[in-house]
Amino acid sequence: MAKHNEIGHLGESIAENLLLEKGYTILERNWNFRHLEIDLIAKKDPYLAIVEVKTRTSTYAEKMPYEYVDQQKRKNLVIAGNAYIQMKELDLFLRFDIISVLLDNSATKILDIKHLEGAFVPPLQTVN
Repeated sequence: MAKHNEIGHLGESIAENLLLEKGYTILERNWNFRHLEIDLIAKKDPYLAIVEVKTRTSTYAEKMPYEYVDQQKRKNLVIAGNAYIQMKELDLFLRFDIISVLLDNSATKILDIKHLEGAFVPPLQTVN
């Protein structure tokens, strides 16, 4: 496995543990819909949290990991999140979170971790 994939999986494990400590139930990890992927899907009533995990080591940290979630990624998360809630017929509020994990150069120590609940709100759909 490539080093950046190992770092990503480590960050997802750290994020999953953080959510469990906060009382969330993890429903899915690396859930796929078509060509889209959601890192973590977690539940804590009344919310279904669609969680994007961004992990970087301090070597490559030009900015904080959460700042790497661009508009296209947000759009993809909204599409996949909506698909998940419809497929599972869930009656929960949908929320989009980002967990940002910054590790030291050797990826052995957490330098910073942030859970941004409701990190972004999808644009409103207009009906013509």
